[in-house]
Amino acid sequence: MGGIELKALPVSFATHVVGAIAAVMVLVWSIHFRGGLVWESENKNLIFNLHPVLLLIGLIIIGGEAIISYKSLPLKKKEKKLIHLVLHGIALILAIFGVYMAFKFHNESNIANLYSLHSWIGIGVVVLYAIQWTYGFVVFFYPGGTPLIRKESLPWHILFGLFLYILAVGTATLGFLEKLTFLENSGIAKYGSEAFLVNFTAIATILFGTLVVLTALSQGPGEDEYSYTAI
Repeated sequence: MGGIELKALPVSFATHVVGAIAAVMVLVWSIHFRGGLVWESENKNLIFNLHPVLLLIGLIIIGGEAIISYKSLPLKKKEKKLIHLVLHGIALILAIFGVYMAFKFHNESNIANLYSLHSWIGIGVVVLYAIQWTYGFVVFFYPGGTPLIRKESLPWHILFGLFLYILAVGTATLGFLEKLTFLENSGIAKYGSEAFLVNFTAIATILFGTLVVLTALSQGPGEDEYSYTAI
């Protein structure tokens, strides 16, 4: 199928805007409300702040932009493939560093690791993301599979990529819920500005993810020449 009867370009504009808003919101939360972003600090909570920033901006926003690059950029297919690959690679690197910062915070604060559903699914998402990226690199970029392997792999690569992305968005939402619950139990106001900011950031994340999937399923420019064929 060629996608749903909707032009991808206008939807992608909305996606970019929501992504930028979500990035600003998580930065305001981490810097203004939570005290800043640091690699090393006596205040271990500052170390944790890098976790939501790197995961949201990396895995969700840059990863989402990588997904829609085939449908939002008026470029040749070969150029889009390279952009798709590089953006996903950047998203993966930022996600790995983001997960590392969570472990670093837990270890230096004497907190147990991997005890929550958020952490279990999150680790699984990053591992599967790495496998997906590696498979895509080997089959579609270098050294490249045979035409038959690429043809048969592409629908599954797209389908699994969208599934994995939806799972990542859900995991990020779980993370916001988990962190906000901890903060509220520690004394921040349940109806205060920080609580509202965290909840709206989670909503923006869900909206961005929805727009990414909608863009990916919509009609891109010059489908035969410039883009893959959507499932």
